[in-house]
Amino acid sequence: MVDTPDPSAFIDGLEPPDQDLDDALAELLGDAPRPIDWSTLSAEDAEAEWLELNRWVDWLRHEYGLPATIVPPLWHRHPELLWELSALHLAWVASYDPQQSATAPLTWHRDFHAARERLRDWVAIAGTKLDRDRPTRQTVWPGEEAGPDTEEIPIANRDEDFIAFVRADVRARASGPDGAGV
Repeated sequence: MVDTPDPSAFIDGLEPPDQDLDDALAELLGDAPRPIDWSTLSAEDAEAEWLELNRWVDWLRHEYGLPATIVPPLWHRHPELLWELSALHLAWVASYDPQQSATAPLTWHRDFHAARERLRDWVAIAGTKLDRDRPTRQTVWPGEEAGPDTEEIPIANRDEDFIAFVRADVRARASGPDGAGV
């Protein structure tokens, strides 16, 4: 058996962290946007993030005149669109932060151009449209069971669907392990 050194022996020789430095760093970062891992959010955090992202996506589609081939009404039902729009939102928040350089919004617009192309691809793959939606089709690999039916359903009321979807997501997260994640 090989003797391994006790890690605490190394830690004991270190000085305690400089609290002033930690406080200064926390103040500097403050409310700086951080990446969102949707799969680990608590019920409370998920609800807040869903509502914020929904507001921003609605602003984005109006501000830039985006068609449903880029941002469809039921984007929230498609994880591939959620992750892309969430990342775009965080990049926008960071780009328009007063502490950013004056060129940050130009960088965001360059990224937005690339994101629109990806969103078009995701929407085409998902098959979601302006007036109807279906779950994104999954390719079944040999040996896997076929997934649920991917029949199209008409979209009657987008806002009602969003609210019902978020409520179901929040309930599922709340009943999950420690109220975090699904």
